[in-house]
Amino acid sequence: MSTIETTHLAVIGAGPGGYAAAFLAADLGLEVTIIDPEPNPGGVCLYRGCIPSKALLHVAKLINESREAAKWGVSFEEPHIDLDALRSWKNDVVQKLTGGTGQLRNQRKIKHIRGRASFVDNQTLEIIDVKQGKQRLQFNYAVLATGSRPAKIPALDIDSPRVINSTGALELKSIPKNMLIIGGGYIGLEMGTVYAALGSKITVVEMLPHILPGADRDLARVLERSLQEKFESIRTSTRVMEMKAVKGGVRVALQDEKNNTEEEKFDTVLVSVGRTPNTNGIGLENTRIELDERGFVKVDGQRRTAEPNIFAIGDIAGEPMLAHKASHEGRIAVEVIAGHKAYYEPAAIPAVVFTDPEIAWAGLTETQAKQEKRKVDVLRFPWAASGRAVTMDRTDGLTKLIIDPETERVLGMGVAGSGAGELISEGVLAIEMAANASDVKLSIHPHPTLSETVMETAEMFFGQSTHVYRPKRK
Repeated sequence: MSTIETTHLAVIGAGPGGYAAAFLAADLGLEVTIIDPEPNPGGVCLYRGCIPSKALLHVAKLINESREAAKWGVSFEEPHIDLDALRSWKNDVVQKLTGGTGQLRNQRKIKHIRGRASFVDNQTLEIIDVKQGKQRLQFNYAVLATGSRPAKIPALDIDSPRVINSTGALELKSIPKNMLIIGGGYIGLEMGTVYAALGSKITVVEMLPHILPGADRDLARVLERSLQEKFESIRTSTRVMEMKAVKGGVRVALQDEKNNTEEEKFDTVLVSVGRTPNTNGIGLENTRIELDERGFVKVDGQRRTAEPNIFAIGDIAGEPMLAHKASHEGRIAVEVIAGHKAYYEPAAIPAVVFTDPEIAWAGLTETQAKQEKRKVDVLRFPWAASGRAVTMDRTDGLTKLIIDPETERVLGMGVAGSGAGELISEGVLAIEMAANASDVKLSIHPHPTLSETVMETAEMFFGQSTHVYRPKRK
């Protein structure tokens, strides 16, 4: 074992939470060491998650629009898919962004040890370096940002190259004729959107009564109607009872809500049933760090663990398991380490499903309001009344605001439609700034844009929307 090295701050994991923490720490003048096996910062998000999937979803949207253009008077030949070129382009996107984070790391003079770390105690890490073998690193503070991995269903974990997870799906090795997606959450639906555009017949099974369990039903229905046209079938209240590897595919037994069972053969099965925090194998047992009943690291409002000098952020620190939440947590933790007054208390964390149409929401949802028996006004502006949506032939969407009827404060926002992921930030800002309906109504929005739908939804609260007639409730 080599000589023990030292650092002021050790950041374990260089995903969007870890590298955001490391970069801010360096900007604040702290000595920082990153420990991560990849050559450049990025983590799952840049290498095997958010970024490559969004690159492929962009292509999928282009393919779908080329097929729909005939009704607008513009005809294209059926797209030819060059899988090698598509895979290469996706990989180039990843390389550009991870190369950029590598440059930013170097500019900040952050040391990067390529390897995997585990705690020896609350001030020492043992690192298995990809080049030098084992070494030890002593630290004053540590930020734990090891992320998560695709969850497995033990009973369905069969040894077959035709059964893949989200990482395998992004490798784009082939385009199967038909694919079963187990799980109707956002990852499965996004990958289903990609493969459907490329030519696969997609079947989705979800054990719950609806797809996208975390989203309000009115938003999810907009997406479901669209996907029913693109997918072979969406089967809710359905369980996968058994899978067997057979010649040329996987035979799957499906059971519906009436306990009827049928078997079908699929070329490929994508298991997409959520993600599991990476808390095993990192030496937590050698510290006082505690896990909750779901396996997440327990942290306080400053992201501090039971070890006062060790912080945890991102997917290992609890729901929602989102990259932007991790980045924000990482910056909070570093500000605390640097001696600043900082606390993690967001009023709104946006969630986006990057299908087509997109679904996005932030703040209080309608479902939460009902569960908490909170009195709210729910305003929905149909995109059929939006001039911009009509020009785009995207009138299936909607924008909604959740407003406190007494204070008129904007408590939540939801959007279903093209570009929802961009529009939701307006709702996040309104919620964080404690804006009320009048603030949004009186903010002049450009015409013709989809952002106008946010303004007009606020106008609906007062019964004054120009393009939707809705008298004010008494």
